Amino acid sequence: MTSSSTVDPVSVRLTSASWWFRSSDGRLTLWQLPNPALCVWLVTLVLGRFDLSAAHTTAVNGVRHGALLVWALDEVVRGASPFRRLLGAVVLAAQLASLVLG
Repeated sequence: MTSSSTVDPVSVRLTSASWWFRSSDGRLTLWQLPNPALCVWLVTLVLGRFDLSAAHTTAVNGVRHGALLVWALDEVVRGASPFRRLLGAVVLAAQLASLVLG
């Protein structure tokens, strides 16, 4: 006789912290080096703090948004864990919204 109260393996995985933060081979993957797009983004954040001309500010902002878009899209497509894919999707949506809304 089988029990009628079976647990759906998908729902167990979705609530498991291990599933959200580990790659398919079991490694904890929150940050991976090197991450060129994030490095470019961080450099442009620092550059944006300086008193730049309007043209330079526009260029730095464009590179900053572009680098974050590249990183987010890369995480959505190739993220090592579900958390990173979700984070990439959230950042991608926020960047696209900020570009559209100005």
